[in-house]
Formats: sequence, C-alpha cells, structure tokens
Amino acid sequence: MDTEHEKEKAGMAKKVHNVIIVEDNVYMREGWKTFIDFEEDLHVLADYESCEKAFDNAALCQQADLFLMDIGLPGMNGVEGVRYIRKHFPDAVCVMATVFDDDKHIFEALKAGAVGYMLKNMSPYELIHAVRSALAGGSPLTPNVARLVIGYLQTPDEDLVPLTTREKTILEELSKGNSYAEIGKKLYLSVDGIRYHIRNIYNKLQVNSKSEAVTKAIQNRIINP
Repeated sequence: MDTEHEKEKAGMAKKVHNVIIVEDNVYMREGWKTFIDFEEDLHVLADYESCEKAFDNAALCQQADLFLMDIGLPGMNGVEGVRYIRKHFPDAVCVMATVFDDDKHIFEALKAGAVGYMLKNMSPYELIHAVRSALAGGSPLTPNVARLVIGYLQTPDEDLVPLTTREKTILEELSKGNSYAEIGKKLYLSVDGIRYHIRNIYNKLQVNSKSEAVTKAIQNRIINP
C-alpha cells in the first residue's frame, strides 16, 4: 500500500505558484526572475517596471499567488501598490524587496498589507525561502526588520521621561523625513527653537540621533509607525 501511495504522490502534478515581479531595475528584475523560475514549484507569470503597467493587465494579476515588489517605483510606489493589490486581488500575498530599512517604510508597507519585508541584498536562497514562506502563510522578514517589529511589540520603557505634546509633534514630523526648517515653518518656530526641543527629546529618550529617537519613540508607543 505504501508503494502504491508513493506512486500516486509521484504521479500527482506538483502545484506551481505564480509570481508577478514589480521592480524598475531591469537587472534586479531579471535576476529575481531567473532564480524564481529555476524552482519547479514557482513560476514568474510576468514582470513589470511599474505598478501601473502591472495593474493594466488585471486578468493576469488575478492569476498571481504572490507579488514581489519594490517600494521606490516610478509613479505609484510599492506601498500604494500593496494597498491596490489587497483591494483588487485579495487572494494574492505581497512581499516587499527593497533597499529601505528605515522604520517609516517598513511599518507603512506592513500596515498596507505586505506579509513580508526583505532587503535587496538578500541571497538567492533567502529570496526563494521568503517567497515559499509567504506562500505557506508565513511572514518573511530580514533579521534587522524582524528586530524592529519585535521591539515595537515589546513592553514600553516605563522609566522614560514623558514628552510634551509639542515634542511628540516634532518627533512625528522628524519621522516623516521633514527638515528642521520645514518643521519650524509648520509649527511657527525658529530652527534654533526646533533644535532646542530636539535636544530635550534626545535627553528624555536617552538617544543620540534622529533615527534612534524615532525608533525608540515607535517602540514605546510615543508616536505611530
């Protein structure tokens, strides 16, 4: 019976998962396509340089099991693309593959509906593992991205000195990538006034840089990711 069962398994067609790649760097796109198509259980259905070109072919997108997407795309960016996919092709999963490893892009992509977030310097093995993991219901994350997400979920540091409402606002503006001058104009403060508040923020959060301040503020629920 075991032998018959093994023959039956061998005779069954192996399910092939369809992947669509959206990446504007042609060399990166071709590389990913080559690695994925080499696997018997994976097939690149199509590859595009922009979300607009991909979504123009709705019939093909309907057949996709997984979208592998960059964030920094011309026109509609990858985060917007994920939102579109979740709305129009809800059966497909999205994995981001990007150069951005900052908390803003990571949390925006995950909140939009991406199930995975990988950096482009991943190896071919890591790429295939991430694709298979996402298709199997997992959430593949580059290690430093996973640490950031875990840090956000951990218990806040109760010893931190509370920030004022203005300091929280300034920190939120910093997390958006705004300059001191832009923040000052928005809050009717001088650049020196912004620097004064930022020094206080650094002291209260016990950090030495903007990225550390933003990361710690997100981890401690002081600002939203």
